[in-house]
Amino acid sequence: MNSSKTLGLLMIAPAVIIVVMLFLMPAVLTAAFSFTSMSTATGISGGAYQVAPNSLQRMDATMPEIAEQLAEAKYVIDAAGLAALEADKVSPRIIEDLQSNHLNEVFATRRDAERMLKSLNERPSTREVKAMSEVFNRSILNARFPDKQALFAALDGMELGFDAVQKEAIAEMTYTGWVWTTDNFTRMFTNPDTARILFNTIIYVGVTLVLFNTSYALVLALATHYMPDTSAGIFRAIWLLPRISPPVIYVLMWKWLTWDTGFLSTFLQNFGVPSRNYLLDNAANAWFFVVLINGFVGASMGMLVFSSALKAIPQSHFHASEVDGANRWQQIRHIVLPQMRWPILFVTCYQTLSLLTSFDLILLSTGGGPGGSTEVWALATYHTALNNYAGNLEYGLGTAMALILVIIGIVLALIYLRLFSYRELVSKPLIEQ
Repeated sequence: MNSSKTLGLLMIAPAVIIVVMLFLMPAVLTAAFSFTSMSTATGISGGAYQVAPNSLQRMDATMPEIAEQLAEAKYVIDAAGLAALEADKVSPRIIEDLQSNHLNEVFATRRDAERMLKSLNERPSTREVKAMSEVFNRSILNARFPDKQALFAALDGMELGFDAVQKEAIAEMTYTGWVWTTDNFTRMFTNPDTARILFNTIIYVGVTLVLFNTSYALVLALATHYMPDTSAGIFRAIWLLPRISPPVIYVLMWKWLTWDTGFLSTFLQNFGVPSRNYLLDNAANAWFFVVLINGFVGASMGMLVFSSALKAIPQSHFHASEVDGANRWQQIRHIVLPQMRWPILFVTCYQTLSLLTSFDLILLSTGGGPGGSTEVWALATYHTALNNYAGNLEYGLGTAMALILVIIGIVLALIYLRLFSYRELVSKPLIEQ
């Protein structure tokens, strides 16, 4: 008995590994990354500290005096600079003069530092003065520091008089790596575009699901159910073409139909209608074709599921109802629909989750246009995290948006299970109770 259990565990282990690696881990990583500031600018590894122009610009909005001080170059006569002069074979008497009379002096500008160098007992040439002043340049603008301690040491060396609180604020502003944060969700829910994108998603999922992926799919299944087998097979095969066609070719066919040089414009020109791009000329037309493009693909999948479920209903039920005088509508209402609750639940739930996360056909057809009018949540997530015009891909914000999709999908699935009385569907038959 124990050997059988061990063999069973060994056989199920690959399936468990696949579930964990391909399903659970992506969800866990999505949740983790959503609380980070990862982007193209920060990378996915640890960053450094750099007083760059963009960080100075951010500091200027909250602490302008500190930003102004950091932007200014400082010239410090220190041991490191003297050592560099000695390595450059500068006159020992010049080095000794600097060490004796000017060590640790700080000059606000290069002109002040050069004026001091020209006043030395052994005056260097003008060319030497320029080179020597650069040796003592202690500006930290665009300098990279591996950790806070190195940054704080550089700030102390410039003798700017920053206290501990100011240093921490500077470190926070100049850090180039990612940090743990909840700002992604704050940005998401305060962004004025979020409401529009969410509304677009509701319209897209709701209209496509109700009109095509369930209702029209059920109509197709019922129509083919009452057709001869040969005709029904040919009809189903035709409706499968949108699903089995490569998405690029499928969308390209729709573009040939809707472009200003496409079939619709060419045909309507014969009736005096000017040509135009029906796919992108306005939001209403764009939504009409987006729903059609996605609906035909979804309807074919639902048709297959519903057709298989209809085949599973005993034919004797239909024969008996015909003997009792039932018409087609009565058969559908009292025989088909009551026994199709489970397939309808599956198709509705599956297609809702599929529509929530799908964006490829919208990306290929409208790209979210015109003017973002067909930008749905999944497409906005893709644009944020993987492909945008700004160039800075915001991985953290994108995964936060993806996490919202996961949560919405789970909530909707639970609602569907409740709505379709899932426990009754999977309960034991009365004869077994």
